[in-house]
Amino acid sequence: MDRNDYYGGASASLNLTQLYRKFRAGMEPPSMLGRDRDYNVDLIPKFAMASGEFTNILYHTDVTRYLEFRQIAGSYVSPLMGWFEKGRAKSFFEFIQNYDFTNPATHQGLDLNTVPMTAVYKKFGLEPGTQDFIGHALALHLDDSYLTQPAKETYEKICLYMNSVARYGKSPYIYPMYGLGELPQSFARLSAIYGGTYMLEKKIEEIVYENGKVVGVKSDGEVAKAKLVIGDPSYFPSKVKKVGQVVRVICFLNHPIPNTSDSDSVQIVIPQNQVKRQHDIYVASVSNAHSVCASGFHVAIVSTIVETSTPEKECDAGIALLGQCIEKFVAIEDLYEPVEDGTVDQVFISKSYDATSHFETVTEDVKSIYKRVTGVELKLEGKVEKLAEQQ
Repeated sequence: MDRNDYYGGASASLNLTQLYRKFRAGMEPPSMLGRDRDYNVDLIPKFAMASGEFTNILYHTDVTRYLEFRQIAGSYVSPLMGWFEKGRAKSFFEFIQNYDFTNPATHQGLDLNTVPMTAVYKKFGLEPGTQDFIGHALALHLDDSYLTQPAKETYEKICLYMNSVARYGKSPYIYPMYGLGELPQSFARLSAIYGGTYMLEKKIEEIVYENGKVVGVKSDGEVAKAKLVIGDPSYFPSKVKKVGQVVRVICFLNHPIPNTSDSDSVQIVIPQNQVKRQHDIYVASVSNAHSVCASGFHVAIVSTIVETSTPEKECDAGIALLGQCIEKFVAIEDLYEPVEDGTVDQVFISKSYDATSHFETVTEDVKSIYKRVTGVELKLEGKVEKLAEQQ
């Protein structure tokens, strides 16, 4: 059940009319932008790691039969970062590539099960800028707490990035044609095969409980019986807590992002330390090549976690990379997490979508919900080779 008239809830892809209705109430889209149906603009930008767990889930649920993916052309670190020392970095990556946990001869005195990442960086003499690049653009850590943790997790994240790049070349990311709104629509189609029903424009009047446990959902005076309910935080205001805010700026461009080799799509990470912040800034850009906007246009979305009383200004470093914007939409939204795990009342609530431009953190939340609902870990065997056939 979804209160909206479109698929995807908070992470929907909107056409021009829906986008202007949301951000410019009463204003018609300018004719220069082209046809309404040419647009599928993501409210929350996310790219999928080609060899990641999210892609694995899509493959194993067989939802990929309804989806067509296209590779993101480039993955960049902001030009705000200086050139890092190539020789030392090369030695570091060769170490990562050759490391075998069962063969001490490959360890160079570093047991990644126990030594912190700071010790690995020190071993290769890597400069702070290089550390930012590795930790935030490759390993996709959200902050620097990983530096004091055992290096194994960072090693695995770097390997995932490198393996994803090796799968298709250029960048590690893939993205569905026609925008992320295709994901919930595809799951709705798959659900129908198994007897599921998907209802849009269906308001939720009340979550019904008996003896402290959920028994159904009330809508239009009727109660749909249920043994358990899964939903996003917006449906359960009394069962979630605010943990921060995210700001996203959707920009329309009539040109590729400068200094990206005229790529039709890119991801850019601006590490927090480069702009003296506590959180990274993410830039995700797609174009007509992905059937999300009219020919000749690009959609770039800049996002970060809010740290000040002027959220939009916190995206300035990302917006500065875009060149001239012909239209801009700003969204500032609260971030929520459930206060309980749901096992008592059988109401299982997801976290809000964070500022990252990839699905890694979302996948962890999905796996957490799966375990809370079923009592067992989500384990997927096999690989995702079939997706390669679509590229």
